[in-house]
Amino acid sequence: MKKFRGKKRYFRNLWEEVNTFDLQLDHDYWFDFFHTHLDFWGVGKNSLKIRREHIKAHVALYNRTLKLLEGFEKPYQTWICIYEQDPALDAVYIHTPNPNDLNFPHKIEELEWNGKLPHTFKDLIDLQQFDVSYLQTEYGEEFYIQSKEQGIRL
Repeated sequence: MKKFRGKKRYFRNLWEEVNTFDLQLDHDYWFDFFHTHLDFWGVGKNSLKIRREHIKAHVALYNRTLKLLEGFEKPYQTWICIYEQDPALDAVYIHTPNPNDLNFPHKIEELEWNGKLPHTFKDLIDLQQFDVSYLQTEYGEEFYIQSKEQGIRL
């Protein structure tokens, strides 16, 4: 395994991205599964500590997104998706009615609600604030995390 150089700068930039994230919302705005990956290169694969830091960043980004959507007048869904096998796929999603397709609200029938979080990041998710669901796919385990207060449930 190659040494992760520039780790301090990498995480400073990661948190800068989270803390400056913004949505240009107006009455005509819509989202078609808009999502943001924070670990685009999958560096969280190499270390549990790095993986956990990315999950913390995704939760912070999700909380920031919820705050930005508070005044949004259209119905919306938003969630965090954590892929157990591939951290590069982890993302925060926003979805609204849109002109591209009639796929709102998005429903995943196979989701198992009140799913158990993996021990590796169980302490990073506040179960008082978020609902957690689980999906087993051909690609591995996926965890969906949604606010209990805001947005339409998957």
